[in-house]
Amino acid sequence: MRKTYQVSAATLPQHAEQLLAQGHRLALVAVHSDKGGPRVVYLFVAGPPDTRVELQIRLDPDRPAVPSLAHLSFPAGRFEREMRDLFGIVPLDHPLPRRLVRHFHWPRHWYPMRPDAGPPPAFGEQEGPYPFLEVEGDGVYEIPVGPVHAGLIEPGHFRFSVVGETILKLKARLWFVHKGVEKLFQGRSAAAGLPLAERVSGDTAVGHALAYCLAVEEATGTDVPEEARRARAMLLELERVHSHVADLGMLCNDVGHSILNAHAQRVREQLLRLNKEITGHRLLRGGIVPGGAVLHALPDATRLKAIGEDIREIADLALGHSTVRDRFTGTAILHAAAAREIGCLGYVARASSITDDARVAHPFTGYGAQLTIPVHDSGDVLARFLVRTEEIGISLALVAQFAEDISAPAAVLAPAPPPGTGPRTGVGLVEGWRGTIATRVELAPDGTLARVKPVDPSFFNWPALPVALADTIVPDFPLTNKNFNLSYAGNDL
Repeated sequence: MRKTYQVSAATLPQHAEQLLAQGHRLALVAVHSDKGGPRVVYLFVAGPPDTRVELQIRLDPDRPAVPSLAHLSFPAGRFEREMRDLFGIVPLDHPLPRRLVRHFHWPRHWYPMRPDAGPPPAFGEQEGPYPFLEVEGDGVYEIPVGPVHAGLIEPGHFRFSVVGETILKLKARLWFVHKGVEKLFQGRSAAAGLPLAERVSGDTAVGHALAYCLAVEEATGTDVPEEARRARAMLLELERVHSHVADLGMLCNDVGHSILNAHAQRVREQLLRLNKEITGHRLLRGGIVPGGAVLHALPDATRLKAIGEDIREIADLALGHSTVRDRFTGTAILHAAAAREIGCLGYVARASSITDDARVAHPFTGYGAQLTIPVHDSGDVLARFLVRTEEIGISLALVAQFAEDISAPAAVLAPAPPPGTGPRTGVGLVEGWRGTIATRVELAPDGTLARVKPVDPSFFNWPALPVALADTIVPDFPLTNKNFNLSYAGNDL
């Protein structure tokens, strides 16, 4: 159940502090451009039991400003910087008010998400150098990396302050591929919004599609059949497996064990071909649709068992190799206190003692006894490798469990609700393979999308990467960056 409260600017910090003290976390902040002026929605979530609380505040259209919550929540401070860059809403008394999304060649006082923004103006010259924190002292030097990288990875700029090989400070600068995704949703039908949701982060097609569909279904009052829910859960776990397998191999590759990477990618290719058989797409696009799920086939239990045994052998070989285990152990430690303060999600959080998982906190179907949440406490590369390895085994068991009670080939869809029914707003919370995805939807009177706000777990986890790399060595960066494996596209909406 989702509860909504209208609050004033004066009482917003008090309400937020109370919710945080009760164990809620800030999952999303969305700005809406209403006729009477801007409205800001703060979504706080907790569970189990599944609890969702929205605080909504209406702003003065002539002087849009909100009291900053950055002193209460680190993620709140980043959401506030984002809303200032895109909507021009000022977070009062923010401790770090500089730009976050808009790079310094974006024109001043142009806010692309405002209804009066108009076409993008010509970008100008850079407004001076980016304000990286400079570390000074004997023997300190800087290493810039990116934003253009070797290979096919998306752009991000990393600047290291280093003594010898030891990293004193790392600053990550993102949003080189900001695409205006939230604006692209506006005015589309719910069905036309689905392909865009699937592409928020291309390697998380199921997670983002499911969060979007759950939000649309809540907004329209659609009751999804239980068989479709099980089919969706099966696809979500298949996405988790093929993504984690790829990561296991590439982590081995980053410490010089390329043969294990070759075998991991061989297994991933088997999984991608299985995906194609099940949904018609190697990344499982098209399997989840508003109101239900569409399957072309079901995975064979014998085949899944063989894949699981193959993956376990690869993981055992990796962990049994002294060089691999030595490079993983104690590298890039993210302590539990830092992970909690930053608001980390997914395997990054679970490797640092945090048990949060949306499948438990915000379930959309029953998972049964097969679902256990692997948690480790060392917070290093090894812990994040182990969480992935253990999640693969659990996910394969879940896939087999769900497949037993599903019919295929079949499209299992809910009947369309009568036009105009439903609350016209909805929230979807899904445990994607990187962590919890949150999507909030508001519908216009004609049923089209008035506002869609997706939040990828990478938005929460990117700030943890520099923290984990403090006092490590420069050669640890490629391994740690892959170990976190955060999405540039999912962050740079």
